Amino acid sequence: MARPRQSPRFTPSVELPPRGPGRAAARRHITSVSLVFSPPCPARSEPTLCLESLIYWRCAARSGAALGAGLVLLVALACCSVVSVLAYSSLLALVAAVAFRIYKNVLQAVQKTNEGHPFKWLLEKDVSVSVERAQSLAASATAQLNAALAELRRLFLVEDLVDSLKFGVLLWCLTYVGACFNGITLIILGWIALFTLPKAYEMNKAQVDANLELARAKINEISAKVRAAVPLGRKAESEKDK
Repeated sequence: MARPRQSPRFTPSVELPPRGPGRAAARRHITSVSLVFSPPCPARSEPTLCLESLIYWRCAARSGAALGAGLVLLVALACCSVVSVLAYSSLLALVAAVAFRIYKNVLQAVQKTNEGHPFKWLLEKDVSVSVERAQSLAASATAQLNAALAELRRLFLVEDLVDSLKFGVLLWCLTYVGACFNGITLIILGWIALFTLPKAYEMNKAQVDANLELARAKINEISAKVRAAVPLGRKAESEKDK
């Protein structure tokens, strides 16, 4: 009976000794060498993938820690000034780092080991921003800013009457939102929504998409009726067609 073909991997050509203790040691050596030469798994270290894993709760511990830390920071900002929150949080981080460094030094002295600096892996990590990355971020921010300025100019100068009216209704609704909540409260609600709404949408995607499609169709129907009743709307559409 033919043996099944195994997946290709590095296997050093070593002659195993006869049965005995030497044969087991040689087999362990071959296994360790083959693991060293095995191709590493690709690392998913892109910021977008990390953010997606957090807001979709791929790892409950990390997502819960991020949500809790953000809420604590925002509540602290709501109760104290920004300078106080930055000073106290930085002082707490510094005290924790100094205490951990002293603990590791005492532990190394007692055990008579030389493990080096406890934060060596962080000190050796490259945290600088490359020129290409900075230029890419600046170009993306500039494009977004230009698009926002062009859209605001179009809305405030009433290029399309219907769109400007819808923008006015949105601003009118925001006046009521501002009367009920302040800025930091809205940020706290937005932070909670960031960690709840995407997961809820993922779990109920079919029902939410169906309801959104009905709402979109109703809004488009009302907009079409308003455009048909307003002469300026028809004029703007004819100018766009030309």
